[in-house]
Amino acid sequence: MKKKVLIAEDEKHLAEGLKLNLTLQGYDVEHAENGIEALQKWREWQPDLILLDIMMPGLDGMSVLEEIRKDDQKIPILILSAKDGTRDKVKALNKGVDDYLAKPFDLEELLLRVERLLIRSDWNEREEKTEGKVEAFEGDSYSFSNTVIDFIKLQATTDGKSVQLTEQEVKLLQVFISNKGIPLSRKELLESAWGYDGETSTRTVDNFIVRFRKYFEKDPKNPVIFKSLRSVGYIFEP
Repeated sequence: MKKKVLIAEDEKHLAEGLKLNLTLQGYDVEHAENGIEALQKWREWQPDLILLDIMMPGLDGMSVLEEIRKDDQKIPILILSAKDGTRDKVKALNKGVDDYLAKPFDLEELLLRVERLLIRSDWNEREEKTEGKVEAFEGDSYSFSNTVIDFIKLQATTDGKSVQLTEQEVKLLQVFISNKGIPLSRKELLESAWGYDGETSTRTVDNFIVRFRKYFEKDPKNPVIFKSLRSVGYIFEP
C-alpha cells in the first residue's frame, strides 16, 4: 500500500513540484493550499506524513501543528519554512514537529528526510504491535503474485516452475511474510530467521535476497517484491 503524504503549502509552483516528485517516488500525494484545508484533509484523508509550510493564509503552520498534536502525537510532520533561525526551529520542535527544513532546500535531501521519517514511523508502529518481537509466519502455505510456497515440502511454484527451497530459505521467507510491508534490518532478519547474533556478516542476508529475486521476481535487476531500503535493509511487498 502506498504511503500517503499531505503537502500543506500555499506556493502553488512549489507544491506542484513537490507533488510531482513525491508521486514519482511512489507516494500517494494530496495538496492543501491553506491551514484550514490542511486540517480538513488531515482528518478526512488520514495521511502518513505531512509537509507543512509555516506561513499560510487562513491558519498558519504553527497553529496547524498545534491542532494536530492535540489528537495525534505520532504522525510525522516535516516543516518547510523560509524562516531558518534557531528560535523558529526551537519553537517548532517544542510544539512537536519531527523535522525542519529551511527554504530553499535540496530536493534529494527532502526526499531522503521523508523516506527516513516514514521508515521510523513504521518501526515505531511495529514495536507497539509486537513489543519489539519480529514474528515468523506459521502457516503451511502462502501465495503471492504468481507464486505458491509449500512450507511442508520446502517447495515453491512460480509461473508453473518448481523451486526446491532450503530450510534456511524457508525460515527467512516466513519472517518476510509475517512482516509484509514492514522494513526489516539485516540484523533483525539474521536474529529472527536463524537466531544468529549481531556478529554474523550481514552479507549472508544479501546473498539470500539475491536468490529470492532470481526465484520470484520477473526482473531480478529491478525487484518489486523483495526491495532494498537504503541504509535500512529490506521490505517484502508482494
